Amino acid sequence: MSKSLVEMTAELVQSQISGADMTTEEIKTALNETYQTLQGLHNAEVSGQNVEADTKPVMEPKRSIQKHKVICLECGQEFKMLSPKHLRSHDLTPKEYRKKYGFSARQPLCAKSLSERRSKSGKERGLPANLRKSIAARTKKKK
Repeated sequence: MSKSLVEMTAELVQSQISGADMTTEEIKTALNETYQTLQGLHNAEVSGQNVEADTKPVMEPKRSIQKHKVICLECGQEFKMLSPKHLRSHDLTPKEYRKKYGFSARQPLCAKSLSERRSKSGKERGLPANLRKSIAARTKKKK
């Protein structure tokens, strides 16, 4: 016996709630959106239509990179860093992801706190000074 759309909706949202703190309003919105999506998929299946992937991002791309987390615009999951492995699950490379959502090629796909920590650590180890020496040596070779 197959489950009803309401039962499937309840299971999906219950699973979502167990992984993240959600307000009552967020739960109501999640229930409504999940039910509407399942109903749309069901109707498309019954009528034999092709179901196209929803290419709308989960949120505004600029807001997805936050102080302590980065949110995947494909699925909405939260990470400290968007790994190439996770992006492959969406059939994307980091370069394609950046291009798709309008990020610059140099934009790190990690939480701002992690990026700041890496920068500070590099400066403490003298990487910028070493990088300047390396660049100076390369320009001497070219001349």
